[in-house]
Amino acid sequence: MAVKLTSTREAARYNGVKAMVYGVAGSGKTSLAKTFDVPTVVISCESGLLSLADVDLPVIEIKTMADMSEAYRLLTETQDGQQFKAIVIDSISEIAEVLLAEEKSINKDARAAYGNLTERMMEMLRALRDLPGRHVLFISKLEKAKDEMTGAMMYGPSMPGQRLGQALPYLVDEVFALRVEKDQEGQTQRWLQTAPDFQWQAKDRSGRLAQFEQPHMASVINKITQAAAAPAPAAAIA
Repeated sequence: MAVKLTSTREAARYNGVKAMVYGVAGSGKTSLAKTFDVPTVVISCESGLLSLADVDLPVIEIKTMADMSEAYRLLTETQDGQQFKAIVIDSISEIAEVLLAEEKSINKDARAAYGNLTERMMEMLRALRDLPGRHVLFISKLEKAKDEMTGAMMYGPSMPGQRLGQALPYLVDEVFALRVEKDQEGQTQRWLQTAPDFQWQAKDRSGRLAQFEQPHMASVINKITQAAAAPAPAAAIA
């Protein structure tokens, strides 16, 4: 098959936004699935989706890695699956735990089990990330770790296995921390932190987001894709 010559602008326009969000339990990570403005499906490994009870989003329930493979086939090979332009995986932390349990049941060597976990999870996450024309949101639990140099608490995505946890942020262009804080009047506020600080891991490769954004994926995606949607500048006349 011949290679296709394209441009960075065209690739950004049609590949979709690939993002990861993490935060404390109950912060509203799953509720982000309601904030896309395109047909959305949730791939869920969680025990309940009460935060989505007020909407009627399609859900693919995952109990095993075989289920995950079948979900991928549905999304890529069937007309029903291809209608979804946003895919929310809730959560990759739980899916990794399911896979780790499967690996441990067939491999008594813990190091080998964790090695297989990393390889298989990365393969699966890359396959989902690389779906063309789809927005993909990976939801992760929060990991707390104490910095040995400063003693400060550090926060980032949580996954079983050190190698897998370290590799996660490099998979996507956008990593958001869903923050829940009190404002000066004591009112609870929720924000997506898009840039890192001395405690929270985050990144925005688009360079178009403010450090803190409203937790609304359609608005965030619109900001990210504005540059790609703009007409290319006309070539200069010599």
